Amino acid sequence: MEPVAVADAKIAHHNNDGSQKKNRIQVSNTKKPLFFYVNLAKKYMRQYDVVELSALGMAITTVVTISEILKNNGLAIQKSITTSTVDMKDETKGKLVQKAKIEIFLEKTDNFETLMTTAAAAPVVANASPEWEIVPEGKKEGETTDAVVPEGKKEGETTDDVVPKGKVEDDCA
Repeated sequence: MEPVAVADAKIAHHNNDGSQKKNRIQVSNTKKPLFFYVNLAKKYMRQYDVVELSALGMAITTVVTISEILKNNGLAIQKSITTSTVDMKDETKGKLVQKAKIEIFLEKTDNFETLMTTAAAAPVVANASPEWEIVPEGKKEGETTDAVVPEGKKEGETTDDVVPKGKVEDDCA
């Protein structure tokens, strides 16, 4: 029933006064991968200092994730969030349905350019990935894990946490 309500990363949008809004990204959770939008938001922040991320319905979680990635990496400060509902015509049933809408406004941080320059200068290693190991709950890296069944668990239940090798913390819970 999810009608295609959100366009795919459009560059120009119209304001209420008829002028075009060039710093808005309308996110779809079906059209492009998550990091396409993350990188596009970085580009827009570099150009306009502020970016508006917008989504309808099921794409709202994608917009929130994009926002959190940018904030957690020190690239953006959240200026405001607006939520509303919009009436959309359900193409399969032909009647109006209300869709949730979110708009998140992000502004680049003072050290945005420094972080972007540092990231661009970092060497890229082809096919590089961290070594991973499975560390059962209550165990530390390198400990023998044969036939360990944690208390309260049945044999065969999945209890393993996957963590980057060497990154095991004492308190995994």
